[in-house]
Amino acid sequence: MAKFKDTDYLGISASVRVLENSLLTSEQYEQLIAAKSDEEEAKLLQSFGYGQLEPKHPEAIDADLMAVRAEALDELAAAMPTPGDLDVFKIKYDYHNVKVLLKAEATNVSPGEMLIGLGRASDKEMYLAHQERDGSNLPGHIDDAAREGYDILAATRDPQLCDIAVDRWYFIDLLETAEATGSEFLLGYVRLQIDAANLRTLVRTMRMGKNADFLRGVVFDGGAVSIDELLRVSASGGSGLAELYAPTLLAAAGAAGAKAVSGASLTDFERECDDAMSAYLESARLIPFGEEPVLAYLAARETEFTNLRIILMGRMAGVPADVIRSRLRAVYV
Repeated sequence: MAKFKDTDYLGISASVRVLENSLLTSEQYEQLIAAKSDEEEAKLLQSFGYGQLEPKHPEAIDADLMAVRAEALDELAAAMPTPGDLDVFKIKYDYHNVKVLLKAEATNVSPGEMLIGLGRASDKEMYLAHQERDGSNLPGHIDDAAREGYDILAATRDPQLCDIAVDRWYFIDLLETAEATGSEFLLGYVRLQIDAANLRTLVRTMRMGKNADFLRGVVFDGGAVSIDELLRVSASGGSGLAELYAPTLLAAAGAAGAKAVSGASLTDFERECDDAMSAYLESARLIPFGEEPVLAYLAARETEFTNLRIILMGRMAGVPADVIRSRLRAVYV
């Protein structure tokens, strides 16, 4: 795919700079956390532009946030000179749907509302392809993932092995899609996602007492940190984990991961992994126009949706305010 000139993004870059002003701030999150009642929380959400979210109806929050995501994607795609750049933010839904369809069939239940219609392929297209055992018309490697996942479940009935196989195709698709855009910024973002996924896997497998041979089968190619280095850390019982990530944007996550291997809570570690993405996006602030500020804005909105879910679900579950604050992801404003 030929890369467009950064000047082709002049119009949408200007629009995004305006939209950035509508991103929620730390102060606004604090107002939501400190709201005295559901009614006060609902009024705040409405004043922040989220009037469709209903704090009293937890079963609807995820669906409402998905609707907001879809609106944001559609608006940006309509204005992008290369709407394919946004596929990096859609692909995860394609592979989520692959997993849902495979597991629904394996357990003889309907996928129902578990399917999410935000991918490159619609949920109806995915369902039809699954029923007909033919996804050759679907984009990327969706068909490859579905076929391998089906074979694994048929042979082993092991959903974890199925997820690993589907995730491998997801990262292959993600990397190829980013490379095809010609955007170094987007490619860097994807490589950082792969590094974060591998770091999470390293920490979790070590906490479970799994060895380096097991780790080799569940990490993914394409990141900046080599798989050989990950295996070395695993074989040494975690020695050198923080040092391995120290030169990268995942430095804080690596340090938190080293503590988590020793028994510390995973909450801080998970937050640091997500915050590394936000730190990467900060570089887009210095770029006046191009795909970078557009993609950074969309990623910032994704973080905003995550934070809103943490707050709303946390309040409904009676989670203490300090705990909710500790789980929030870094704010891009």
